[in-house]
Amino acid sequence: MKTTKMILGLALAFTIWSCSKEDGENSTLSEAKINAKIDAIADDVSDIVEKEYYEAANLAGRNAQTQELALPDCVTVTVTGDLSSWTRTLVFANCTMPNGNVLDGTIIISGSTDFDAPTQTINYSFVNFHHNNILVEGNRSMVRTLQSTAALATIHPVANVAFDMQLTFPNGNTYHRVGNRVREMIAGFNTPLLWLDNVFSITGSWTTTFPSGTRTSTITTPLVAEATCPYLVSGVITVVGPNNTATLDYGNGDCDNQATLTVNGTTTTIFLGN
Repeated sequence: MKTTKMILGLALAFTIWSCSKEDGENSTLSEAKINAKIDAIADDVSDIVEKEYYEAANLAGRNAQTQELALPDCVTVTVTGDLSSWTRTLVFANCTMPNGNVLDGTIIISGSTDFDAPTQTINYSFVNFHHNNILVEGNRSMVRTLQSTAALATIHPVANVAFDMQLTFPNGNTYHRVGNRVREMIAGFNTPLLWLDNVFSITGSWTTTFPSGTRTSTITTPLVAEATCPYLVSGVITVVGPNNTATLDYGNGDCDNQATLTVNGTTTTIFLGN
């Protein structure tokens, strides 16, 4: 009888452990999808901010970039400023962007009119701004420089983005993210009148507070974003949580909506998108 109880006890313990392990992996999978959505918000906003910086430079008589990826007609842009600074206020009215993401609300972007300065600081904030129905709040800044880096010896644009933002999903869950991303234009910078050939390498790290706890993410293989693709085409993010370490791999350079998530040796394909 004692032996039978011991076997039943071990079986029950194994079942509970297996369910707990499975629940943990499912939770990590869900969190990876949430992280991917937040990353997509960061990339879309960075694209818009850099576009508006180039527009401000063009208005000042600089030969900057012409953006083929133009904003939809449903975006209202108001330009204000003085001799020392510029501000561009963008109001999105449930606008579908070229990559299919839907934006609503206001982004306010500002910077210095000294476009010849070696370093440019661009500030931007959100007013009732939604990305695919996700409310985005907080302030961010982008420091742009022209420099040589380990990623590319040739002088090229580098944007260091610092952020402290809160995101509220349609189900009411909130996520707080603090950190920085360094976004380097590693191709296309020699063709300032052509935006579609631009390629970006992205590094950085950040901490995201989920309802269930805090996760730390580090880009362990630089992410690669191409102007012609709505998804990241390659790179790896390693996410460390209280119970698991996971890796999210965006692939080998193909433009697709798939990434692979590996947790505890188990790899799962996840699909990215709205």
